[in-house]
Amino acid sequence: MTPGRTDDVDASPATVGTTIINLSWAGTAAYAALAVAGTIVPDWFALPTAVLSGVLFAFGCVVFLWAYAVAVARSRTDAIGIGGLYFLVGTAPREPAFRLRLSFAVEVIAAIVSSSIRPFTPMAFGFLVPVYGLGMMGLWGARHGTFEPRRIDAGSSTEPSTSTEDDGEGDGIRE
Repeated sequence: MTPGRTDDVDASPATVGTTIINLSWAGTAAYAALAVAGTIVPDWFALPTAVLSGVLFAFGCVVFLWAYAVAVARSRTDAIGIGGLYFLVGTAPREPAFRLRLSFAVEVIAAIVSSSIRPFTPMAFGFLVPVYGLGMMGLWGARHGTFEPRRIDAGSSTEPSTSTEDDGEGDGIRE
């Protein structure tokens, strides 16, 4: 298994990437607080909540693509899957995975609840916010996730096979 880059060489796996986790929670807390306020007093807080939702969405899109670019670079040596990259399935220690998934879940729940109570208002922009949490999970996975090494067959080449023999498995693949 190939570990990702770490902020600190001496850091334990559970404390790696704490800046990403803390930023994820900062955005989640700001949105959740405004979502509650905007649901209770929409005249004062619905517009600020919509603006914050747009900012978190835009930042989340940038981070999501940044995570993708880092993962593409790592994919030369590591077998990276979408579940492991963006949802940290089997690629992160329990604590960071739990903290990032919980941050994402709070965003989703806050968006659903606030938009359900105040439909057809600026509160509906809250549905864009979970892209932020998803992007932060992806960035953590791309930078610090542990993936299996990429398997490269020694006999493989980029040239198409000219063999007409079937491998006998009935799947139409020739060796």
